[in-house]
Amino acid sequence: MDLNALAEPGRHQPVFAANGMVATSQPLAAAAGLRALQDGGSAADAAIATAAALTVVEPCSNGIGSDAFALVWDGTRLHGLNGSGRAPSALTAARLRAASQTSVPLHGWDAVTVPGAPRAWADLHARFGRLPFERLLEPAATYAEEGFPVSPVVAWGWRGGVRAHAGLRGEPFDEFLRVFAPDGVAPAVGERRRLPDHAATLREIAATGAESFYEGGLAERIVAHAAATGGHLTVADLAAHVSEWVDPISTTYRDHEVWEIPPNGQGIAALIALNILEREDIAALRPVSVEAFHLGIEALKLALTDAHRHVADPARVEVPTVGLLSKEYAARRHALIGARALDPAPGDPRGSDTVYLCAADREGMMVSFIQSNFHGFGSHVVVPGTGIALQNRGHGFSLEPGHPNELAPGKRPFHTIIPGFLTRGGQPVGPFGVMGGHMQAQGHVQVVMDTVDHGLDPQTALDTPRWLWAEGRQVLIEAAAGREVLDGLAARGHSVAVAPNAGHLGRGQAIWRLGNGTYVGGSEPRADGAALGW
Repeated sequence: MDLNALAEPGRHQPVFAANGMVATSQPLAAAAGLRALQDGGSAADAAIATAAALTVVEPCSNGIGSDAFALVWDGTRLHGLNGSGRAPSALTAARLRAASQTSVPLHGWDAVTVPGAPRAWADLHARFGRLPFERLLEPAATYAEEGFPVSPVVAWGWRGGVRAHAGLRGEPFDEFLRVFAPDGVAPAVGERRRLPDHAATLREIAATGAESFYEGGLAERIVAHAAATGGHLTVADLAAHVSEWVDPISTTYRDHEVWEIPPNGQGIAALIALNILEREDIAALRPVSVEAFHLGIEALKLALTDAHRHVADPARVEVPTVGLLSKEYAARRHALIGARALDPAPGDPRGSDTVYLCAADREGMMVSFIQSNFHGFGSHVVVPGTGIALQNRGHGFSLEPGHPNELAPGKRPFHTIIPGFLTRGGQPVGPFGVMGGHMQAQGHVQVVMDTVDHGLDPQTALDTPRWLWAEGRQVLIEAAAGREVLDGLAARGHSVAVAPNAGHLGRGQAIWRLGNGTYVGGSEPRADGAALGW
């Protein structure tokens, strides 16, 4: 990383800080996390404060009814937290197939699994927090109670959510408009918006250590709404929910190690792709070039095709993680890449919408944290009087009979949200992530390539024009990549389209720790966010 080059004017600059840093997609949420650090909190405290605030100030991407995942460097080693929820006991693939559905719907109760975020906040705090839990959620509750000005990208996402709601009919969807668009329209940029129900719910979660959400008053209200409007969640479903501490998975990439949460998340796809790309001399290519984009796209389409075939809840099916991550398997997949775009098929290794944040403290703890309702406002089912917008993570299940990711009671779905972490020789470099559903593993790979192969700082890596493989040979490319790249990829057989807006190409954050202990952070230019340090 050539930091001296940053003296050049006319470019986005990373943020440097000695005592701690928070980076996320909305500045008010980052400020809540920074306050926790300045008050003596740990990086985990900062992550929780930021995550709770994001449910208020960016409700079009996540909410109190979200799922969450985290990677935590405790100063010595890395820990993983899987805070994803499970399917209700009454919901089966056979039931939906009998109703002539070929996929789990995006909206409504059929898409709702048990929300895991509140429990994940509490579990993260119990293990790594320093400040009182109630204190961490209070900034979010205050934003909700007193009101907050809506930032530009959030206003754009909010408008999209209200438009999507216009076609939804029925009692499960009635509360959405009262909470998020009482006058029928989304708030304008800069408009001050209050969410009083959120404030009360956040304070109840804080006071009970999230127990109310799963076995108390909030749980009763969620279940009552489900029973009254055709939902599937029961008292037993909520009470049975637990987070899971897991061992992160990793692969080497050059002289670094890249870490992800193991399945049921798609992070393994980023590692598979990096294993494939490691066989190419990426450093010899310009970061924004036809060859670099072509190789990245081809590796990712192979990796994601494998992930969609094999990744599921490992508590219910065997996921061939070791085989998928082997260098030998990567060599076989790499051999499929040629000069022209390929139509991917899964191999045999045996034979949106999300918020991301990262935080670091003065003692060296670093947290990579992600939470999401999955698609916009999630299921668009809002529990009356609570502000709880329930996620639609059930849409990630398959209804194909016998598929490893087939919907089943008590099962966790394939998850797109993935926190990332980078080390070098076993020493921490730092947390990173890129939001955006199908884009997330692809964004991880692009950030790692720009960091490891090209030596870019976090902000420059996040600024670099991106690509997104959609399906088959279809790719979206940012216009900033230039005509040469667009035409060159088309000549190689890719079906190229210019991304209609920056929201399609993900929104990321990263914090790297320099050898002298200084943190350097970057925040996504495609979002409202900020990296704040002290």
